[in-house]
Amino acid sequence: MGLLENKKVFVTGGSRGIGKALCQVFAREGADVAFNYSSSEEQAQDTLKQIEQHGREGLAYKVSVTDKHGIVHMVDELQEKWGRIDILVNNAAINKADNFATTTEKSWLSIVDVNINGLYYVTKPIYKNMMRARSGHILNMTSIGAIRALPTSVHYATTKAAVIGFTKCLSREAANFGISVNGIAAGIFDTDLGQALPDYFQTMYSNWSMKGRFGRPEELAEFAAFMVCDRNTYMTGEIVVLDGGTVV
Repeated sequence: MGLLENKKVFVTGGSRGIGKALCQVFAREGADVAFNYSSSEEQAQDTLKQIEQHGREGLAYKVSVTDKHGIVHMVDELQEKWGRIDILVNNAAINKADNFATTTEKSWLSIVDVNINGLYYVTKPIYKNMMRARSGHILNMTSIGAIRALPTSVHYATTKAAVIGFTKCLSREAANFGISVNGIAAGIFDTDLGQALPDYFQTMYSNWSMKGRFGRPEELAEFAAFMVCDRNTYMTGEIVVLDGGTVV
């Protein structure tokens, strides 16, 4: 049996990068996996195929995490179909390379809308169902940019710091209902987001990392599978750094 045998999982931003790796690894470990995506139908179908190759059910929803009514409708559909959602992974996020002095209000609000408001819109309805079931695991993806003075965008770092506060405070409330809430502070991974960083920063990061490279999405997904499994019974309110051992 896998770590997540017969679990029902929802992953935000599951059509590419770390989200896609999470869906694939969780399915391999025995879970049925639903995910949302915002644009590429082709990438979403590829994720579905990878889930189904492991003999598990995959469900894809084209809805943005910022569409609160669409998210509520989606969660209602999942509850009706599955009867429960055992695991939520809040993975979806965006970033835009910018200096604070030139950041526009539009850019600031767009990052906040996806990275913070989207976190709220998705978590709230799923959390309430977990409360009724008195069980569940929530895993939130944050960043080392939230806890170290890295040359990343201020608006991105700010939202990822908010995810840490969200995780820690929610874990205290959630513990009363048998729900664990944890987070991963990710370093730079070999994804579209990581490859979009300036060349000089990619080189700097490789030098900072004890591993001497970017992380692979599947490396994070393997660790995440343990964090949300029933063998991980005594961890909640924690932010685990997974960054290849960066020294900055």
